[in-house]
Amino acid sequence: MKEDFLHFVWQYKKFNFTNLYSVDGKQISIVNTGQYLQKAGPDFFNAQLIIDNQKWAGNVEIHLKSSDWYVHHHETDFNYDNVVLHVVWEHDTDVFRKNNTAIPVVELKKYVSPEIVANYHKLTTPKSWINCENEIKTIDDFTMNNWQERLFIERLQNKSLEINHLLLESTYDWEAVFYCLLAKSFGLNTNGISFLNLLKSIPFSMIRKESHEVKNLEALFFGRLGLLDDYKEDVYFNDLKKQWNYLAHKYSLEQKIPEPIQFFKHRPDNFPTIRLAQLAQLIHLNKQLFQKCLLVNSVKELYSLFNVNTSYYWKNHYIFDRESPPKNKSLSKNFIDLIILNCIVPIKFCYAMNNGNTNIEELISLVSEIASEKNSIIDKFKKAGINSGNSFQSQALLQMKKEYCNYNKCLNCEIGQKLINFTSLKTIKNGNK
Repeated sequence: MKEDFLHFVWQYKKFNFTNLYSVDGKQISIVNTGQYLQKAGPDFFNAQLIIDNQKWAGNVEIHLKSSDWYVHHHETDFNYDNVVLHVVWEHDTDVFRKNNTAIPVVELKKYVSPEIVANYHKLTTPKSWINCENEIKTIDDFTMNNWQERLFIERLQNKSLEINHLLLESTYDWEAVFYCLLAKSFGLNTNGISFLNLLKSIPFSMIRKESHEVKNLEALFFGRLGLLDDYKEDVYFNDLKKQWNYLAHKYSLEQKIPEPIQFFKHRPDNFPTIRLAQLAQLIHLNKQLFQKCLLVNSVKELYSLFNVNTSYYWKNHYIFDRESPPKNKSLSKNFIDLIILNCIVPIKFCYAMNNGNTNIEELISLVSEIASEKNSIIDKFKKAGINSGNSFQSQALLQMKKEYCNYNKCLNCEIGQKLINFTSLKTIKNGNK
């Protein structure tokens, strides 16, 4: 038994609260269970209770045992002076206020059904992957769809934290922030942070000014990352190096930033040289790309907007000074899907929120057009009976695994709550027939 289960039981009144008595026989009626703050201090703030025909407003503290009050030294903490009810699983000692009156105690185990306790223990018993891996497939579609929508919104809210931080750093230059996120997406997991820091290190006014010529952008990107420091007998490399030296002097840029760039374990099409060349071409060809992305609401239009290639040199190169068979290196649809999920959708959400609007339905519709992501987590959900038909569903499942399953937060998860609330797993199965 853990305290978070008792918090859940009290918050959602998953006990027989209609005939509730303190351990010393005083009848208790709950007007309001209080706010569950999950911060330092009492567990539930500003509860409203009627104890022995007298109305009380104050805080509720919850423990496994009454004696935990003293174990946690609440008797010396003024934050607990306004506790009007002590809710425990097992009462083993009285707790007194500073005026020597006893705080009323409810022993919760007398009022919670054995089925809910059994379901809780069954759910939280460690499994091979996630706690509900054997039961999640029994959850009804209505509950699953509602929970996935909440998870999707929560994922966007989490990503908005980074966007809002970048906005503060850029004095609310939305276009500059957009290109920072875009660069991070182009860098993928391995080089994403390095690409993000690259764009942050170059004043965006400079990028705007030099975007008329793709070679200037390549010189800025490669030079700033120190990829032009070596000596090579390559005409294009030396042209870029010369241009970088000119731009660095013109804008008083230091020679490079100490950002590690990884080629290892990447397929050639994902080499950072190719991704930077594609990013430079995209910025060069698409003026006001941020505004265009705000207006586009279909994946098909975004595929068209991001249908860019590299400059000519990179058609037969993956790295400097080494030719390869000619190949068209345009952005694939799968790669554009990643850009949509990791850059366009989050910034559209954040932009709407910052302007007092909401566009959730629009964004759900947009990501529902994209095929489900394919990775080991999605595969394991499929084995557990939960199929992911599109990226809206896969994004929600990834959020649930990362933020709930990994931390055993079953009591904060609608699926966990559903499994605990039912008196038996048989009830769930019958409900799906």
